[in-house]
Amino acid sequence: MLKVLRSSSCLQQARFTTTTTSYSPNRIKLTSPFHGVLRSVLGFRNPKSVHRVFFCSDSSDKSASDTVVEDAESNAAAAIVPTAIKKPDDFLTVLALPLPHRPLFPGFYMPIYVKDPKLLAALVESRKRQAPYAGAFLVKDEPGSEPTSSDAEKNIYELKGKDLLNRLHEVGTLAQITSIQGDQVVLIGHRRLRITEMVSEDPLTVKVDHLKDSPYNKDDDVIKATSFEVITTLRDVLKTSSLWRDHVQTYNQHIGDFNYPRLADFGAAISGSNKLQCQQVLEELDVYKRLRLSLELLKKEMEIHKIQESIAKAIEEKISTEQRRYLLNEQFKAIKKELGLETDDKTALTDKFRDRIDPNKEKIPPHVLQVIEEELKKLQLLEASSSEFNVTRNYLDWLTALPWGNYSDENFDVLRAQQILDEDHYGLTDVKERILEFIAVGKLRGTSQGKIICLSGPPGVGKTSIGRSIARALNRNFYRFSVGGLSDVAEIKGHRRTYIGAMPGKMVQCLKSVGTANPLVLIDEIDKLGRGHAGDPASAMLELLDPEQNANFLDHYLDVPIDLSKVLFVCTANVVETIPGPLLDRMEIIPIAGYITDEKVHIARDYLEKNTRDACGVKPEQVDLTDAALLSLIENYCREAGVRNLQKQIEKIYRKIALHLVRQGAQNEPSESTQDATDSKEIEEAEVVETNVSAATHTPDLKDNEATEKVLVDEKNLADYVGKPVFHAERMYDQTPLGVVMGLAWTAMGGSTLYIETTQVEQGEGKGSLHLTGQLGDVMKESAQIAHTVARAILGVKDPDNPFFANSKVHLHVPAGATPKDGPSAGCTMITSLLSLAMNKQVKKDLAMTGEVTLTGRVLPIGGVKEKTIAARRSGVKTIIFPLANKRDFDELAPNVKEGLDVHFVDDYNQIFDLAFETEK
Repeated sequence: MLKVLRSSSCLQQARFTTTTTSYSPNRIKLTSPFHGVLRSVLGFRNPKSVHRVFFCSDSSDKSASDTVVEDAESNAAAAIVPTAIKKPDDFLTVLALPLPHRPLFPGFYMPIYVKDPKLLAALVESRKRQAPYAGAFLVKDEPGSEPTSSDAEKNIYELKGKDLLNRLHEVGTLAQITSIQGDQVVLIGHRRLRITEMVSEDPLTVKVDHLKDSPYNKDDDVIKATSFEVITTLRDVLKTSSLWRDHVQTYNQHIGDFNYPRLADFGAAISGSNKLQCQQVLEELDVYKRLRLSLELLKKEMEIHKIQESIAKAIEEKISTEQRRYLLNEQFKAIKKELGLETDDKTALTDKFRDRIDPNKEKIPPHVLQVIEEELKKLQLLEASSSEFNVTRNYLDWLTALPWGNYSDENFDVLRAQQILDEDHYGLTDVKERILEFIAVGKLRGTSQGKIICLSGPPGVGKTSIGRSIARALNRNFYRFSVGGLSDVAEIKGHRRTYIGAMPGKMVQCLKSVGTANPLVLIDEIDKLGRGHAGDPASAMLELLDPEQNANFLDHYLDVPIDLSKVLFVCTANVVETIPGPLLDRMEIIPIAGYITDEKVHIARDYLEKNTRDACGVKPEQVDLTDAALLSLIENYCREAGVRNLQKQIEKIYRKIALHLVRQGAQNEPSESTQDATDSKEIEEAEVVETNVSAATHTPDLKDNEATEKVLVDEKNLADYVGKPVFHAERMYDQTPLGVVMGLAWTAMGGSTLYIETTQVEQGEGKGSLHLTGQLGDVMKESAQIAHTVARAILGVKDPDNPFFANSKVHLHVPAGATPKDGPSAGCTMITSLLSLAMNKQVKKDLAMTGEVTLTGRVLPIGGVKEKTIAARRSGVKTIIFPLANKRDFDELAPNVKEGLDVHFVDDYNQIFDLAFETEK
């Protein structure tokens, strides 16, 4: 920002006497030849009398007489002054004043702030001695620093002596000190100087040489042309900024010696170029080169102004267009409203909300209708621009969009439901029977009630997909949302309307999405509910899943009761142990065990292969995937309880088949082009010609044969499609050695065999102990201790003279060591392993067992009977020992699962002893 100081008070502050100068014709004739051209081009008049004017930078002292002029385009904090003051040539030693921002040009004012107390005192003293002159030198940029750093000026005054001298440009300006007020010093530039040597360090005083411009010919055509181009550029600049006009007008009025060097200095001083470019002009003594440099700076400045002008014009046009469009739209709305063609926004919203509720007004509960009417009246009283208007509008939007009293027509046809369930899923008899029971009860009652069913089972057994099939069988709309990792109660119960961005909970979103009040809602992964700082979602689910409470479910956002009693909730979980007890009590658990090998083969053949073949674009006649290949794929690659990984492997096979078919077709195409090329060659022998013709004739038939040829995938080449087998035989021993017994384990992924190995580590009087390895959990460690105690007791009965446990340190290991294991069901297996080692007797071949054992030898029931039975069949086991309490679970298994197994049910370990160590015939 620059200031124009015109008043006499301001001039007195600058300690400069205001004079009046009269211009005579003779005076005008003494100016440069293009002086009149500049005045005529710019349209200036020759004034009778003027006041001396100078420009200075903005300071904290803002006098009322100051006239502020904004100069956004120029960074020059310079002043234009007459140079009629006597220029002393005898000042060869001067104080060095550092200029941080721009150099001072001769004939210009510049205010600076001197922060060095010693330097300021020296300047005051020089004025008192009638020698008010100093040297003003531009400071060089410090290497690696920003030129516009705010700390640059502060760092300058911290330098002293040679350090400061090295930071100053050699060429500067002899400046007259016209005013000192506080730490502000006003300078007038007189002539160029060059530093020759340092005289004193603090404050820095230097010897200088006075520089003069190189001699030049005033009548030189090149110099004249360059100077007139500078004037022409100034004329163009005046069209873009009135402030530039003030600069030139002031210069025209007060600079009598308007010559070529002055013109060059003027152009550089008022430009917005950086300080190094201005310093280059200051250091240039050749007048022509100086004019060229100044012209370049002015041209750049002019281009910048043109760009700014175009940007400003474009923005103004855009704003004007938008304002015009807005005005026309408002006028158009007003005209349509006056003609009755359109209502205002609030009336339109009210009509929209009423249109939603009018068709089903008799089905909407009275308390909900009352709330809607109150909110509609409130909406009419609110300003459309207020935030509460938007809150009320959103609330009404949700409240009127819910399907109050709208129910889909359920289908109670049991046979149709049975057909749909069988089409979508193989097996799952228990689940299908429970759904058919639900449909049968609804048919007898004439209406259905909402139920909460929880499907529990390992991943990939079809829990989520069967929920969609149930909805299709019942003719209900389906909605699914997962609560795995959910830790915010507001996701279920909604946010309160007072919060910004508040939304209703999942159930309200569900009802709006499906459009009926009796959908089937699948709540996935309910066993993985989280708990965070925003409340306990499991507790919030209690109200949702309680048949006695969900008839009046209250969402925090709507704040009106919603009837969810007709909603059928189907939850899915991998394990029920992690579901909170109160929540588990409200659900009917339907376990879904893993699929056995035969079931997987049927699923792969009837469902997975068909869908995958269609997805890959392969025709049935192009592929032959044998049953042996499927069986090998299931047993060696996909042993998990579900079929998700089996689907991935089948997709992998068909992708490779598709690639093979495409490559085969691509190879046939070049063969035809090659044949054509062969036919076009020069024929050398008749036999070759006949051979080529014959091959060309039979090529289409060969191609057809290749197209219809099937890709055979059998057990031998299965590894070419899916890689090496992931699983190997679970059976580690054909005949278990001493101290080794096969147990049965159950995980969320299905069943598996589990070996218990024991060996004697050390023997000695009274050294009996037990060492455990294999990443056993706390429960399994306790089970091992119990097994050790029971084994000692049984050995004392069966072989009283055997001191094995009293004098032997036994190591018990459960492979694999990298797999964590826990649970009590390996108790009987551990006892048998310890007794086998102690009695030096192997257990019966092809035997597996499972069961928890107490200290008294009682055998308690276990879980996962189906999974453990499947694992035993997969490992070639022929004899299985189960707890007697699990006989009912085993009897419920499918016949194909139990086929070929000799199963014994026991309730005391002595029965296991007789079975495990019987004498083989």
